[in-house]
Amino acid sequence: MSRQQRRTPGKSSAKAAPPQRDQKPEALCTAALRLLQAGQPDDAEAACRQALTLDSGHANALHAMGRVCLALGRQQLAVEWFARAITQDPTVADYFSDLGESLQRCDRFDEAIRVYDRALQIKPDVLESWLQLGSLLRRQGRFAEAAQAFDRALQLAPENAGLWYQLGEVLKAQDRRDEAVLAYEQVLKFQPAHIEAANSAGLLRFEAEHYSEAIGHFDLSLRQQADQAGVLCLKGISLRRLRRYQEAFASGERAHALAPHDPDIANSLGCILQNLGHHDDAIAAFDKAIALRPAFAEFHNHRGTSLAELHRFDEAFASFDRAIALKPDLADAHWNAALFRLLVGDFAVGWAAREWGRKCRAVGFVERSFDAPLWLADAPLAGKTILLHSDEGLGDTIHFSRYATMVAEQGARVLLEVDAVLQPLLADIAGVAACLKRGLDPLPPADFHCPLSSLPLAFATQLETIPAAPSYLPAPAQDRLQRWVDRLGPRDGLRVGLVWSGNPAHLNDHNRSLPFERLAPVLDLDARFVSLQKDMRPSDRAAFSAHPAILDLTADLGDFVDTAALISCLDLVLTVDTSVAHLAAALGKPTWIMLPYTPDYRWLLGRDDSPWYPSVRLFRQDDSCDYTPVVARIRAALSAELAAFAR
Repeated sequence: MSRQQRRTPGKSSAKAAPPQRDQKPEALCTAALRLLQAGQPDDAEAACRQALTLDSGHANALHAMGRVCLALGRQQLAVEWFARAITQDPTVADYFSDLGESLQRCDRFDEAIRVYDRALQIKPDVLESWLQLGSLLRRQGRFAEAAQAFDRALQLAPENAGLWYQLGEVLKAQDRRDEAVLAYEQVLKFQPAHIEAANSAGLLRFEAEHYSEAIGHFDLSLRQQADQAGVLCLKGISLRRLRRYQEAFASGERAHALAPHDPDIANSLGCILQNLGHHDDAIAAFDKAIALRPAFAEFHNHRGTSLAELHRFDEAFASFDRAIALKPDLADAHWNAALFRLLVGDFAVGWAAREWGRKCRAVGFVERSFDAPLWLADAPLAGKTILLHSDEGLGDTIHFSRYATMVAEQGARVLLEVDAVLQPLLADIAGVAACLKRGLDPLPPADFHCPLSSLPLAFATQLETIPAAPSYLPAPAQDRLQRWVDRLGPRDGLRVGLVWSGNPAHLNDHNRSLPFERLAPVLDLDARFVSLQKDMRPSDRAAFSAHPAILDLTADLGDFVDTAALISCLDLVLTVDTSVAHLAAALGKPTWIMLPYTPDYRWLLGRDDSPWYPSVRLFRQDDSCDYTPVVARIRAALSAELAAFAR
């Protein structure tokens, strides 16, 4: 009979026989336990008292009386009886285990821990004692010791799902997340329907940004109970962060249907709709979240973004302002407002607010610390050395590197530090004393530093003061140019470079890039098309192979200088908003850029030219957010260029 069975009075159809009066103490103890098991605690108590009358120091009788008191709810008396039994015989593990249980019921947890520990010293292979010890240690916040106790228990019962779950919980409490997930996965191995383990593992993987694994665990849980709104919401967020937006919408919509009054779930659905470009529906979801929790700043920030994407800028700025009023240090709201301020041409507010992006986790600024102070035009530079360092993407670095010349004109010795792939391209920009490879070249001493993207703020750049030289990158060396002249052969038509997709990791890639096949209406024109598209996506390869006349030299483009040299041999570059657009425009090459309805801030709104690049022509989506009419306008414009070229 197990200890648990002995501890719990059972139900019997007939009363157990009372003990005979001439029995010895040990027989009376056995009878008492039998009566207790039969659900007759009063008769069991009588048997114990009869045994103790015969031998007041009989250890088993004292222990049996403690068991009776536990069954009758007399916890403090049980403690006293078990203690007396231990005094008579301190070598019996069960005495200590039962004392531990009674102390636990009296909320004397630290004492109970010490008693269970003693029981296990005497008899270390008792599973229930390890379980009780681990549970008490967990309750007292002694998680490392609890983990050790559950580990020992699992040595005795390695397929016990409950023990694995307890271990997972204490590992999670110690922030040992990967180990906790492994423990939860063991739970699911032995008990696949354990919803709590699946949810806990999913949440830990979600928090660690391992979204695919999180989805797998959430799916296990949802197969057991499909109507868990919170789990569906987390699954939707996970899918959204993997950019699987349609699947995310299905989960988010279901979660919202199950919990229509949960503001967080409404907000999550709004964010998914936002990613899908369904901004009117997103605003409705954000409005519902705000109605349920009006003072939550993040909801107003998200609402502002969708309003701005619809070009309802006054309402958007009101939402951002409300978010900031509710939470003045909400960096995301400052950052979003800044980008849209710049987009509408409000540089005076936009450049300063854009600095909040350095506090936004999702923005991806390269943040550094330097001994030299930050320079924002607040100190003279004559005779000083300043380090200008790239802090965003490759296109941004090319874009902002124009300011290096302006800094040098202040009398400074300019050190320019950029990504290694850009160093050969930018090394000879006017005014740069040395161009360094970030993370590879040691940094010389400097008096000041400034991130490249902060230079427009430092120079208080306005629309009319944008430094917009026709070209500011040095021309590629003649030997580099000649290589491509030879590869391109005789000039037998207008040479047009093509780029149709950017970095797939970019948060706005689904709006900036387009499938190659969308360019088909342009490709039947009588131009000499040259692909500049590095890292072609697998989904584009079949459509591209159907146009063998397009010259693809990208396998031979070793660096940005190679690309610059090839671009210099072309007549025009047709591109989406990516680093090649900045490269071609900075070289002064005629550059046609296809833009989404709400583009990057530097392209502004309502114009087909760029104040940043004199050679750029912009082709914008209208509010249909469709590239089809954009490509049609490009076809017409390119037809005119071809006609002029033929003349």
